[in-house]
Amino acid sequence: MSAGRCAWAGGDPQMRAYHDEEWGVPERDGRALWEKLMLDGFQAGLAWITVLRKREAFRAGFAGFDPEKVARFGEAEIERLLADPGIIRSRAKIEATIGGARAYLTMQERGEDFADYCWGFVDGEPLQGDGHSLPASTPLSERVSKDLKRRGFKFVGPTIVYAWMQAAGLVNDHAHDCFRRRVAAKL
Repeated sequence: MSAGRCAWAGGDPQMRAYHDEEWGVPERDGRALWEKLMLDGFQAGLAWITVLRKREAFRAGFAGFDPEKVARFGEAEIERLLADPGIIRSRAKIEATIGGARAYLTMQERGEDFADYCWGFVDGEPLQGDGHSLPASTPLSERVSKDLKRRGFKFVGPTIVYAWMQAAGLVNDHAHDCFRRRVAAKL
């Protein structure tokens, strides 16, 4: 813990800003929740700061994370992205994002709102962590992961899903004495 915030956010100015302004803030917009989930998929095996530093390049490369545009990406777009040094150039993760856009749109076509779907796992309110431990995954993230995979999403294992739940504010895992913990609990 450093300067009244979670210890993980203390060293890097960009991480500090991300912590102070975004991490754990309940996101209620379905498209933004999908973008966060896709970016968390790119984090697999890497540090979050790597993704955070490349986030604007990801947004540019993936058409602002517009699911309708991304779902139409084909081999030419995949090759363009694989040649883009501004992003994490993993064919599997790029293809997972395209597939994730298609899964998102399939849900939408079935009348399912992605935000309602996500928040339904926590009955519409952020779960409150204990403020002391940061689990890598939970039984809930395992259940969400399994359901996302059933719907066609990839790179959504229980650890990625839990990190996404924390980032999107579905879970308030700010440290007990972090100023954001109190703020996030009231949102």
